[in-house]
Amino acid sequence: MFFKKIGKQTQEPRRIIIGDVHGSFQTLLRLLNRVAPDSEDEVYFLGDLIDRGEQSLEVVDFVIKNNYQCLLGNHEYMLLKALAGKEVSERWLNGWIESGGAATLLSYNNNIPADHINWFQSLPAYLDLGDIWLVHAGVHPEYPLEQQTNEQFCWIRNEFHAMTQPYFKDKLIITGHTLTFTFPDVKPGQLARGSGWLDIETGVYHPQSGWLTALDWTNQLVYQVQSQNKNCRTIPLEKAVVNLDLDKISRYFSRESSSKLLNIEW
Repeated sequence: MFFKKIGKQTQEPRRIIIGDVHGSFQTLLRLLNRVAPDSEDEVYFLGDLIDRGEQSLEVVDFVIKNNYQCLLGNHEYMLLKALAGKEVSERWLNGWIESGGAATLLSYNNNIPADHINWFQSLPAYLDLGDIWLVHAGVHPEYPLEQQTNEQFCWIRNEFHAMTQPYFKDKLIITGHTLTFTFPDVKPGQLARGSGWLDIETGVYHPQSGWLTALDWTNQLVYQVQSQNKNCRTIPLEKAVVNLDLDKISRYFSRESSSKLLNIEW
């Protein structure tokens, strides 16, 4: 795949982090056309390549063929829980289908190949890049990493977002998973920053937003394209981010364990 060299700011290799794609293949291509990664740039996806959009197969195939690094998202997690065991799990299958999995099955013509299943199973839950730490959803602030599971890394919301102190002293956690405009005072398309974390999930599939985001961490730039129209923009990171009011966040989120919500929220 060859991209137009639009907006490349530096000759040094860039670290580029892309939010939840959710089967929006054409929007992803438009985004990458603007970011214009080359062979030396490092491209990372935060998970949730699949579901909701119509071209999950194309997205997954594209990421695999380009050897881009990708994390396990809660939607890949659901797919694996539903289909990767010796028997199909009816509970997980129903939850996955209702959360956008039906579109994924349709894109695969109801036949997800074994090599794609194996690739989903190989996805890491997080990546430590030194000054930044990538994960789909977040971490539980009360436990060390070795005591946490993929459920926390793929699903957590409330406890993580309500942290008053950064989890890491020396690195920023970058996530997807939670729509940024669901936080207080954040508008569609804006990024959200809390205590030691940055959320770049701007809701490419959502009718209130439609933005897909790529963060060029090296140059501190945010690239965005719209799935609902041809709008696109490149913004300095500091102008794209809303710093959340911790008091509002604490009131907004209950302290109930997010992992318990797996029984009712997908």
